This record gives sequence, C-alpha cells and structure tokens, in this order.
Amino acid sequence: MNVDILHYAAPPVVGGVESVIAQHARVMTENGHRVRILAGRGGQFDERIPFVSIPKVDSRHPEIEAVKVKLDQGSVPAEFNDQVARLADNLREICSGAQVLFAHNVCSLNKNLVLTAALRQLHDSDGLPRLVIWHHDLAWTTPRYQSELYEGYPWDLLRSDWPGAIQVVVSELRRRELAQLIGVSRARIRVIPNGLDIARFLKLETQTVEFIKKLDLLAAAPLLLLPVRITPRKNIELALGVLAALRKEFPDVKLVVTGPLGPHNPANTRYFEKLRRIRLELGLEGTAHFLAEYTQVYLPDEVIADFYHLADALLLPSREEGFGIPMLEAGLTGLPIFCADIDSLRELGGDEVRYFSPDADPSEVARMIAVALAEDKKFSLRWRVRRDYTWDKIFRAHIASLLAT
Repeated sequence: MNVDILHYAAPPVVGGVESVIAQHARVMTENGHRVRILAGRGGQFDERIPFVSIPKVDSRHPEIEAVKVKLDQGSVPAEFNDQVARLADNLREICSGAQVLFAHNVCSLNKNLVLTAALRQLHDSDGLPRLVIWHHDLAWTTPRYQSELYEGYPWDLLRSDWPGAIQVVVSELRRRELAQLIGVSRARIRVIPNGLDIARFLKLETQTVEFIKKLDLLAAAPLLLLPVRITPRKNIELALGVLAALRKEFPDVKLVVTGPLGPHNPANTRYFEKLRRIRLELGLEGTAHFLAEYTQVYLPDEVIADFYHLADALLLPSREEGFGIPMLEAGLTGLPIFCADIDSLRELGGDEVRYFSPDADPSEVARMIAVALAEDKKFSLRWRVRRDYTWDKIFRAHIASLLAT
C-alpha cells in the first residue's frame, strides 16, 4: 500500500513526534508498504523512505509564521484563504498516488492553521486518500495554548469531528479529552501508543538481534542469563531444574546460556549431551536456549554485554569459580543476582545478592527467584515494555489494521 505521513517537520529535526513518525515509517516499510514522509523541514533519514519537501507545511515558514501572528491575536488575515487554497492544490497533487494519509498533530494544534484548513478543505471534497488523524497533543485542552485560540473558523477545526476520518490518539487520557472536545463516543477513537525500537535504543549488535528474533526472547518473562561455558563445574543442570520449577509461576520464563563448550576437556561434549537430554525430559526445548547450538565460535564481548541489558536476572549456580566476572558485569548493569553460595562468589557479592546451595532443591531456588521478581517493580515494567511497547508489536496489534485494503 502507498502511505504518506504528514507532519510539520521530520528527522533529522529532533522532536517527539518526529521520532514517532520515523519509527512508523520504518515499521510500515519493513512490513511491505511504500511510505513517504511529507514535511516542511527535515530530510531523508532512511534510504528506503522518500522525503517530500512541502515548504509551507513547515510551522516555521516565514509566511506561515506571519499568518500565525495575526491568528494568535484573534484576526484572520486577508491572505489566509488564498494561502489555504494554494496549499490545498499542492497537497492534492502530491498525495494523488497515496492510498492512506497519516496526519500527525496538524489537526490538533494551531501551529499551522493554513495546513489544517487546507487538509479539511481537501477532506470535505474527497480530495485526499483515506485520512488518519493522529493526535499526540490537543491545543484546546492544553492551558499554554488557550491565549492563542478563539471561537469560530479556523480555530474550531481543532475541536470538530472530521466525518469519515479515522481518529487516533496516543493514550486513554487523550481519548477522553478528544471525545469530549469533538463530541463523539470514545469508541470512535482508537488508542495506539508510542513505543520503542529496543535494538536501536540499546544499540544491540546485529547478531544479538538475530538471536532475539530466532528465540523470541522479547516474549520472555523473566529472561534469565547464564553467561558461562558449558562445563560440569558450572552446574547448569541445576539451572534447568530451576527453570522447570519457575514455569509454574512464570510460564513465559526463558533461560539463555551464552557460552560454548569448555575448550580443554572432551568430556564437555558428553556433558552437553546430558544437558540436552535433561532439557528434553523437562519439556524445556523452547525455554532453555544454549547459544552454542547456533554458533560454533565465541560470541564477541559486545554481544554478551547486550544480553546483560536484555536480561531480568543473572543465574549462576556454579560449584566452583576462581573469581566470577559475571557478578561484576551484572552489578554494573543493575541485574538482580541469584548465585551459588561458594566462597569466591560470596566474596564478590557480599550482601547485595541472593545465595543458594549448589546442591539446592530446584524448587527452592525457583521460589526464591519468583518471590524476588514478584516484588521487583522494575522487572514488571521491563516485562510490560517488551511485551506491549515494541514497534513490531504495536504495528501488528494496531497499525496494520489501518492499512488493510
């Protein structure tokens, strides 16, 4: 589908809405749609997404600013209607090949009422493609804009329904405000939240992103990290038992063991096969992930570091450690630590971590982790962000239906 996204400005201009429309454009493009950005300022920020410059869409265009000065004083300047007509003709021509137009904030704020009026004129005359009005902010419900708003046209365009247009807001608060403002039922208004591109935000390595997709790690709740080589002294079988017990409380729990087989002992191959049998017996095939099954080379330090930023807790059941570098890495990244009560790890962890015997009953360790995470508000929020606020999830749950033919 051909999609146009309209706003006053676009990246590299820095702003909240500018960031959101860039993410919308990317996720729509990645899902097979042909997207253009229409704006008065900005540029092409992605080689796949054309940028179309329309100077008078810019709220900072000198002629638009001159009009706004008079509008803010309650006077509609003589040139207003001519400006509207010219911009409407420009938009009609530019948007003629689009099937959907997403208009962000331009029907909500009084930053460029020439643009708002031009859009309304085109919409009422069927001169636009399907129109989706996306409200991030509402001038009429925001105190700082009140001195610039007046009864009548064109200010009332910002508080009237646009029949046939799809109304979208970014929160339940905005839905309540908009429904009351324009006099429609809340059911007429869709709530589509903003989100995060986790890979971009955390600056994840390409290989990390591939693991996330292959193993569906963003769906984990919680995601436990065991960053060790596969060798018997790491006591990984206890971690598998803990994982099986945790599933009763957290059915979406996942464990990632990042290390390869220990390089110096051929017995490690037999140990790995033992772990895989235990995984099968416990029904953990989609829950316990050994990255050694996906790569035969050591993972770069950058990829290992990524997992510390993604995980919810460090699980370290080792029977023997000379030092315990994962404890330091987890401490630096703020991960809760659950580890075996052995001298080297207690020396590092002190009173800041939770300990268990390397011979502990897995259900007891699972209970310790479950209680700690249930009380951890940071974990609850991290889990909700991963579950509900990635752009891929928002696209599938909300935006894709707006693009259905």
